[in-house]
Amino acid sequence: MKLRNIIAVAVALSFVGVAAQAQQTLEAVKARGNLLCGVSQGLPGFSNPDDKGEWSGIDVDVCRAVAAAVFGDATKVKFVPLSAKERFTALQSGEIDVLSRNTTWTFSRDASLGLEFIGVTYYDGQGFMVRKSLRVHTAKELSGAAVCTNTGTTTELNVADYFRANKMEYKVVAFEKADEVVAAYDAGRCDVYTTDRSGLAAQRTKLKNPDEHMVLPEIISKEPLGPAVRHGDSQWGDIVRWSLNTMIIGEEMGVSSLNVDEMKTSTNPEIMRMLGMEANFGEQLGLGQDFSYNILKQVGNYAQIYDRNVGPNTPLALDRGLNALWSNGGLLYAPPFR
Repeated sequence: MKLRNIIAVAVALSFVGVAAQAQQTLEAVKARGNLLCGVSQGLPGFSNPDDKGEWSGIDVDVCRAVAAAVFGDATKVKFVPLSAKERFTALQSGEIDVLSRNTTWTFSRDASLGLEFIGVTYYDGQGFMVRKSLRVHTAKELSGAAVCTNTGTTTELNVADYFRANKMEYKVVAFEKADEVVAAYDAGRCDVYTTDRSGLAAQRTKLKNPDEHMVLPEIISKEPLGPAVRHGDSQWGDIVRWSLNTMIIGEEMGVSSLNVDEMKTSTNPEIMRMLGMEANFGEQLGLGQDFSYNILKQVGNYAQIYDRNVGPNTPLALDRGLNALWSNGGLLYAPPFR
């Protein structure tokens, strides 16, 4: 056999192996009858259970969108709370099908942990929260501070880089669980609490006297947060990716849970393709023709999940900022249904 034929066979077999693995993931989820979604142990606005154990948040809604795509039922998902230290092992080992847990997309995580990030659900950056009584107005005044944070996160490295670059001393006080960090900061065991700014807004609501604390203006890092799947599951990755893209394009096209039925009569070619009225894009993912319709009907578009979880009328009161659509000055952008 000629060398190029041997190479062609090897390449073909590798694609078959990857496709089989991906197909096994989808089949396993269908056979089980629900999606296993790895989330935080409680971060308001992103993934947080109420007193009845009902989960809500942007990360939660992403998984509900995947369940709606796969099963036609957004409720067919089981949420698995994980610490920052546990989250990657849980995905690698198959304990969960998708990790949707305020996780930053970085080079090392993408290249060396066997993960594949499928998009960005929230563009964030790391910040610092302090007590107003400290009379600190800028992070440059934090030299010598005790800093509370989570172990197993990008925040530890970012803090080290920031203090080193600015030639400041600090002491790190790290815990595995987010609630342990909040409790330590609230009890005065540290001067500063650092994490993503969205996380600071969320955790501030848990403090005894939230109004006594402030977030400093500095943003010291880029933190693109998004879901991840196991590397090599190309079909499964596409399913999760296009579940997110559907919600982003839904906002861009003006299609929401409130009008998606009316939009079935739209003559806009992209809306027709997205809702399965023209061509069958779902078939290419191993899903039904109405997968995008089910997402938008049962979960909503990106604007809807943002507004109900972290928007101006929620306790977090976060403006869209970088998370606005590209057409409105933000970074939110999805490839077209074409």
